[in-house]
Amino acid sequence: MESITAIIESPKGSGHKFDYEPALKCFKLKKILPAGMVFPFDFGFIQDTKGGDGDPLDVIAISEITTFPGCCMDCRVIGVIKARQTERNGETMRNDRFLVVPEVSHLYKEITSIEQLPDIIIEELQSFFKNYNEQAGKKFEVIESAGAKDAYNLIKNHTS
Repeated sequence: MESITAIIESPKGSGHKFDYEPALKCFKLKKILPAGMVFPFDFGFIQDTKGGDGDPLDVIAISEITTFPGCCMDCRVIGVIKARQTERNGETMRNDRFLVVPEVSHLYKEITSIEQLPDIIIEELQSFFKNYNEQAGKKFEVIESAGAKDAYNLIKNHTS
């Protein structure tokens, strides 16, 4: 499968949530996470895609790397955490999290599928997103995790 380009909004270890604002052509600080809560890996989006929430598809870059808002990385898709998100107003939509590995990663260079990751990484990511959404008055419900091929097909089906 070909690489995709991930654009990072919130870096690994950051307690700040940044969002890209197309109209302003910059990254805007959206919120500060509760004390002690930080992004476990770089978090961003896949350009030219559109998910169930109307935003570009969310991406988590699994690696030893910590980048910065606006960093673009070529990545291989290794899987997806399929999820339903319920907003404060009760509206429910799909809001999947696509797992990728940056092509430059040394520590994860052999990882090509979600099945190769330690279970604890997937469990921690699921817990992070449940807690993150709960703090915002939303509900994040994991449907299932799927491998690289399923994830890549979902991305292709959501490309504009």
